[in-house]
Amino acid sequence: MRSRAISTIKNAVERIGLIRGLDEKQLLSLLVRDLSELSNFAIVDNRNYRLIKSVTPGSYVFVLQAMKEVPRRLSHPSRKTIGLRVPNHAITLALLEALGQPLLGSALILPSDTLNNAEEIRQWLEKQIDLVIDAGACAMEPSTVIDLTGDEPVLVRPGRGSLEPHVALPPKAPENPAR
Repeated sequence: MRSRAISTIKNAVERIGLIRGLDEKQLLSLLVRDLSELSNFAIVDNRNYRLIKSVTPGSYVFVLQAMKEVPRRLSHPSRKTIGLRVPNHAITLALLEALGQPLLGSALILPSDTLNNAEEIRQWLEKQIDLVIDAGACAMEPSTVIDLTGDEPVLVRPGRGSLEPHVALPPKAPENPAR
């Protein structure tokens, strides 16, 4: 059973990589039902848990140190990190509940930034994906990605998730003035 699961993960990672044009070092994320599932996949200290709890469910992906049990194909190969998200979308949550396990996720960034209709997405990707679920129009902006692997949170990618007042990001390094 374990070899079938690993094969399925490998195939899913490869398919998402082909659709998005990603290399093997690109971090994908796991979507989980709630905070109780985080500790199955990542090491979360109290400070980071409180931060995550304050903004989830929502439009955030948190980069955390992966547990040793996380399949290699899901964690960043050199940093051993994993992206985790607790979504707030009713259909995604229903899928997670019905499956009883996480979903592998990635922002859908296509060459045409105007695709926000299920039928158009299906036509664009119909030979590459198994199905499209029409949940109505979704926000076009991807999730905010915050790296929690260091001493302080680091903004990896701004997105729909607000940073204030929950995340105190390190100040931008001062630029060297020309002398």
